[in-house]
Amino acid sequence: MKEATTPRGAALVFGGSRGIGAAAVQRLAADGYAVAFTYVSRPDSAQALVAQITQAGGQAHAIAADSADAQAIRNAVAQAVERFGALQVVVVNAGIYKAGPIDTVPLADLDQMLAINVRGVFLAVQASVPHVLDGGRIITIGSNVALRTGQAGSSVYQLTKTAVAGLVKGAALDLAPRGITVNNIQPGPIETDLTADWTAALAQRSPLQRVGKPQEIGALVSYLAREESGYMTGASLTIDGGFTL
Repeated sequence: MKEATTPRGAALVFGGSRGIGAAAVQRLAADGYAVAFTYVSRPDSAQALVAQITQAGGQAHAIAADSADAQAIRNAVAQAVERFGALQVVVVNAGIYKAGPIDTVPLADLDQMLAINVRGVFLAVQASVPHVLDGGRIITIGSNVALRTGQAGSSVYQLTKTAVAGLVKGAALDLAPRGITVNNIQPGPIETDLTADWTAALAQRSPLQRVGKPQEIGALVSYLAREESGYMTGASLTIDGGFTL
């Protein structure tokens, strides 16, 4: 991570301790934001990320919060604002994936994915909006499966990520009078600890013969957080190496 610049405002990343979320936290901190982020497990990873950013001259704060818990989401926003002030950028990354054919998906798995991937995203945006500055940025992390999955067993996950793509359109209209943009990033397979066992197989299916890196998603988050992206809202940007072509 490059050395942090002069702080330009506060950012909050839901689901920021590992993978794509951690890359977003690192990039926003490098861009000069004071970054609060939530995590639901692995406090060691969360604190290591805080230490890394602090040592580089940035500001970061980790908050334990389950994105399936509405009160925890509201508390996380309150803690972030108390620590760093009104929010300039909000990134909603928290999500889970559980596979299974539609005729055998347990009700518990359906409810959990809807609770975190859809309800949790909605609640995170709703709780953040009163604390987002006019002209601020809200960025969700969806998935390219909203366009095409190409494999059986992903019906519920595809449902949830398609819902996120729809949510940003309505939210963008709601928040346009305040100059707040709402956009959705739809990554394809990304190299994280959760996909380590499948990386080689996924790379073979890619037109580019590789999977993405978390830092590439972090770079897109950085762009959407900038003033230069201010004419884009309600959009879903697919970054998947051509998987959905």
